[in-house]
Amino acid sequence: MSWRTTLPCTRAEAEAIDAAADIAIDAVLMTTEEVEDDVERWRLDAYTDDQPDAAMLAELAALVPSSAGTEPAVVELTEEDWVALSQAGLEPILEGRFVVHTDAHPVDPPEGGRAFLINAGQAFGTGHHGTTAGCLSMLDRLEREGKRFGAAIDLGTGTGLLAFAARELWPEAKVMATDIDPIAIDVTRENMERNGVDQVALLVADGARDPAIEAAAPFDLVIANILAGPLIAMAPEIAAIAAPGASVVLAGLLSTQFEAVAEAYRAAGCRVEATDVRGDWTVALLTAGVAAASGTTAAGDRAGWATDS
Repeated sequence: MSWRTTLPCTRAEAEAIDAAADIAIDAVLMTTEEVEDDVERWRLDAYTDDQPDAAMLAELAALVPSSAGTEPAVVELTEEDWVALSQAGLEPILEGRFVVHTDAHPVDPPEGGRAFLINAGQAFGTGHHGTTAGCLSMLDRLEREGKRFGAAIDLGTGTGLLAFAARELWPEAKVMATDIDPIAIDVTRENMERNGVDQVALLVADGARDPAIEAAAPFDLVIANILAGPLIAMAPEIAAIAAPGASVVLAGLLSTQFEAVAEAYRAAGCRVEATDVRGDWTVALLTAGVAAASGTTAAGDRAGWATDS
């Protein structure tokens, strides 16, 4: 990316952007909380290859009506700026037995653990966002509780981090990592080489209905760290590639979006087993191929080892 356009927004506008699956803007959109627990002070950053023209600026402004009257901040990012921006403040994180770090902050893994070198760049999933970190914790906990998987898929893999974690935890499993973005698959391939990860099948695919995915199904572990809108739309196809009793880890959804996502998966024959709440974000663990019991409530679904961290 070579240009960044920034506009102020509210939390409600940020949630609407994060939840939308049909924003037809040729830009990577990121929303950020500027002041903790202040619903009015959020920020929209749009990253584009080219300098945004008036039409692009108008489209971005339309996403955040509260910014009316505010001049968008448009900044050209050199390659050096982008690298510095992407790595700034990314201290190593520890989740379960995993440490995730960048080149700027090398670190040794804990005893019995595994370190992954994942530099920020053109794909999502460095482990520093609550959704990715929550998924790492969820996967680690599943293994510690004795879960065993023979086939795993990471839909929307980004940097490949979650697929690498699955490969580390269940070395006998066949692991597939997919993404709609060819750049993300290139990044994942580079990260595999950088981290000495092998035997992860990589695939550029839109959703879970790709013939190669269907041929490899059923999966007894499905990971989908995407966004609430696509997760809801993909519920039937994710359920279709999951083996009966499969564990399904969903992330990328704000806690306010949890019920809508959960309902879509209940309708597809899944049951919510547990959640891990990270600030405004929720990671959900489901079991596939289990018809929801009559009268099951959301509170009942969420029993188990739900955490708030």
